[in-house]
Amino acid sequence: MELPLIAVLLAVGLFLGWGVGVQYARAKRGWTDYKAAQRAVPGARKTAWLLVRAVTTKVGVIALLLVGAVAYAAVGPDHDRAEPAPSPSPSSSATHGGIRGR
Repeated sequence: MELPLIAVLLAVGLFLGWGVGVQYARAKRGWTDYKAAQRAVPGARKTAWLLVRAVTTKVGVIALLLVGAVAYAAVGPDHDRAEPAPSPSPSSSATHGGIRGR
């Protein structure tokens, strides 16, 4: 074979080998990342359920407080149901030590 043909075949082989090597490294890194994520899923799932439980508890407490506030507002304050207090008369204030003319 001629030397230029061998050089061209060598260059093409190196280029194809480099491309295949890059793709292999990318696939191997992806597989390693996939396996690491697969091992991390149970821990992440447990953490997610703990966060969901915490949020659900907080929402439940807030809902109970809101229901209590609405129930309290629906019943009304006590002073609306109370009888009106008698107003003091001028004669009762004079007999109880009140001083007139001031």
